[in-house]
Amino acid sequence: MADAKKLVDSKIMGKKVVVFSKTHCPFCVRTKDLLKQYNLSEDDYEVIELDAGPHSKNMAAIQQYLKSLTGASSVPRVFVGGKSVGGNDDTQAAHRSGALKKMIEA
Repeated sequence: MADAKKLVDSKIMGKKVVVFSKTHCPFCVRTKDLLKQYNLSEDDYEVIELDAGPHSKNMAAIQQYLKSLTGASSVPRVFVGGKSVGGNDDTQAAHRSGALKKMIEA
């Protein structure tokens, strides 16, 4: 769990927008497609695919830590400016209301 905490904390504090995702998740795809509209640079935006690459071995621990931070372990988990936006429904709603744009521009 300590490795998961260290990873998650460093990622959400290191980028303006971070998405914890799974490659096969349709809700994650919708969220990532939405965020493409914001034309974020690699310096500002990162997607961490929990079911692929180096993070897959710690997927359960990462999701457990995300649950302690946000109240949910499901993906996607979206963070902007170090703060949790929530999952796909929350991110889509924030986009529609204009709140997501304000968070990204802050």
